[in-house]
Amino acid sequence: MSEHHDSPPAGPFPLDPLGAAEFAAVAAILRRDRDVETAPAQTGSAPGWRFASIEMIEPAKAALADFERGGPRPARRAEAVCFDRAANATYKCVVSLTDDRVESFEHVPGVQPNFTVDEFVECDRLLRGHPEVIAALLGRGITDIGLVFFDTWTYGDAVAPPEYRDRRIGWSDSWVKAAPGANPYARLVSGFHCVIDLNSMELLRIEDEGPFGPDGTGETPPEVMGEYVPAHIPGHILSAGRRDPVKPLHITQPDGPSFSLDGNLLRWQNWSLRVGFNHREGMTLHTVRYRDGDRERSVAHRMSFAEMIVPYRDPSPDHYRRTAFDIGEWGLGFMTTSLELGCDCLGEIRYLDAVLHNSKGEPYTITNAICIHEEDNAVLWKHVDHDIGAEVRRMRRLTISFHVTVANYEYLVYWRLYQDGNIECEVRATGIMVTTPLAVGAANPNGTLVDERTYAPFHQHFLVARLDMDIDGTDNTVVMSESFAEPIGPDNPHGLSLVVSNTPLRTEWEARQDVNFATQRAWKVVNPNVTTGLGAHPAYKLVPTGAIPSMFEPGSPVLDRAGVIAHTLWVTPNRADERWPAGEFVNQSARDTGLARWTAADRPIENTDVVLWYVFGIHHITRAEDWPVMPVDVVSFWLKPFGFFDRNPALDVVGTPPDSCHTATTSAHH
Repeated sequence: MSEHHDSPPAGPFPLDPLGAAEFAAVAAILRRDRDVETAPAQTGSAPGWRFASIEMIEPAKAALADFERGGPRPARRAEAVCFDRAANATYKCVVSLTDDRVESFEHVPGVQPNFTVDEFVECDRLLRGHPEVIAALLGRGITDIGLVFFDTWTYGDAVAPPEYRDRRIGWSDSWVKAAPGANPYARLVSGFHCVIDLNSMELLRIEDEGPFGPDGTGETPPEVMGEYVPAHIPGHILSAGRRDPVKPLHITQPDGPSFSLDGNLLRWQNWSLRVGFNHREGMTLHTVRYRDGDRERSVAHRMSFAEMIVPYRDPSPDHYRRTAFDIGEWGLGFMTTSLELGCDCLGEIRYLDAVLHNSKGEPYTITNAICIHEEDNAVLWKHVDHDIGAEVRRMRRLTISFHVTVANYEYLVYWRLYQDGNIECEVRATGIMVTTPLAVGAANPNGTLVDERTYAPFHQHFLVARLDMDIDGTDNTVVMSESFAEPIGPDNPHGLSLVVSNTPLRTEWEARQDVNFATQRAWKVVNPNVTTGLGAHPAYKLVPTGAIPSMFEPGSPVLDRAGVIAHTLWVTPNRADERWPAGEFVNQSARDTGLARWTAADRPIENTDVVLWYVFGIHHITRAEDWPVMPVDVVSFWLKPFGFFDRNPALDVVGTPPDSCHTATTSAHH
């Protein structure tokens, strides 16, 4: 990530992401010392290497704390995952940028790293120029290859063609635009899929099952109005719902924003944190602290999204392979898009750029990748007293956001800090649903009809937040909190008694938790080694919202690959090599090598450095109102101080002067 500031002479802060020169250096060192050559292959020669990912290795907590106390600067190191296309072999490498050397170069057998953007582009180029593909599409009546869009997806092992499982493979959907510049996701060429060897960029086979299944009916595809760009929407549709334009809404801060940004260090209203970025998680938040009087108190060491699993719940030939691991197979960082003022962000904005790399290891910059701004959020606290009158404070919140486009969907991620110590994580899903044409009279039990003979299949979006909480220190205990109504009895004659049960979770198996609305179950991260002024142990409460059930039978291939979605919460001891809840290499995976494997050991998690894995998301029963472009669906969760402070920490929020507001008075005669 790059900021609009010069780095200090001593070098980047140890948590700062890699810069352009560092990405280039990692590739150069591996080229020099390990012959990782990524130049295009010459005619008749074997294909070269690709870099799937390059990422900064974050220093351990102890080394970071020592550095912040004035100790030595941790070495600058990077981990690279690269693969030899000719041998179909994957390697994990550790490179010391400080020492200009390769520390390790390890072959990892039997795995496939993430897809790269370069491969996606090359697949499109291969298919649209391939004579067999052109001929097959011509057989479907598609004569203009310029209107065809090829969308390549990854495979899970259970659905991969057995004869190709030892290769690096992808499969493609094909779509036909109504006109140049029209929606590429509106008209699926149903039953038409290509299987591709990504290393050799070779078409392995074409699966053509006819427009509506293996028997084929020869019916004309349905007429679909799938356009959302005004220039392509028929005039009668726009005019039928024409509304008055809204008046301008100006958000101004004449004196500038109330936050400060020093490199990646962000400070606002007693909060401080560092903003990070990498190819897989996208934006990450580090060393989240709250100044309480004269104390800088730790809340979290690191917060991010570690996986996103999107299974389509439709067994038809067009969709049975469609289970995306958007973070592990693609990477939120690689899918991050530039933000625009007035459209994506509103107000007094500060941006951070992000630096990533292509599959040759060459750096590039995503401008305005992260948006930071303040928002008014109505009333923070208020009371009206008969004698004193009204005392009210407006709420201000700080929003840190980034947006990703993963094929047809957009995910808009917002982390929000509040003046009362709350943290909110919100995700908004929008974009375009996958749709499928139907034969005349055909049923669509696994989706909703959204256009003429066209349905959108049901699917689910599971997001996994990785929360390395450090409440007033590294050693914490997670406590399950539930509410119960006591039975009517001599001490509770009216049945009013409500009590709370707090159960410490001592092992990983105990910490495999699910939501329970009946008991209002939540989880507190408690520091049992610290006592507050009220005699309590400081805590932050994870308030579960947006949690959804997996609805998979045990033994289902999706659960075998992603056991994490079987529960709402998991807790593990913090380990540097345990970052990916479904495993490090999920592309073409058959088995979960993440949380399901780690927690099988049932390790102790009480009063130690713990990580919480929270699973939430969208159970998307598709609607006609989601077509042709989906209004945002919003899910979130909260981290709320619970006994962390001795009283309301927002008592010192300054009131808003009346001249900060604009008023218009209209008199009426009755």
